[in-house]
Amino acid sequence: MLAPLLARTIVTALAAGQGAAPLFIDLNRTHATHPLWPGHARFHVVWQTFTQALGSAAVVALLWWAGPGVSQRFYLAALFTALPLAGFLFALFARRLYAGTLHDPNGIAPVRIPLRSRAVELDMNLVLVGVASVLLVAAVLIF
Repeated sequence: MLAPLLARTIVTALAAGQGAAPLFIDLNRTHATHPLWPGHARFHVVWQTFTQALGSAAVVALLWWAGPGVSQRFYLAALFTALPLAGFLFALFARRLYAGTLHDPNGIAPVRIPLRSRAVELDMNLVLVGVASVLLVAAVLIF
């Protein structure tokens, strides 16, 4: 009984984070009101942010709504939680097709980690998606 509860809690935290974090990270000067971004790009990031927030709320409801089909709803919620992670990976691997970058010079800078004679830059989106993917797989396996 503890394993399914833990799995549902993990997926809840991931889904809630996917919905809430962009509201704080993207609806500010680094994205939605970035002075150098075209208005159409701003529109798309606001649209994406609210779509993600609403979708995440639906996932949390799927996980905790009382009634039959708890297992089916868990796996559906896990699938919906995996979609933004997969979308990030598609965008990551397709960057060359659209001249995309992981960060903007006027936005949130990557974390620089000194490593011997050079520094390694880690994009926090990439780190978070990696950690979230591992946690999601673990939640599905323990459910």
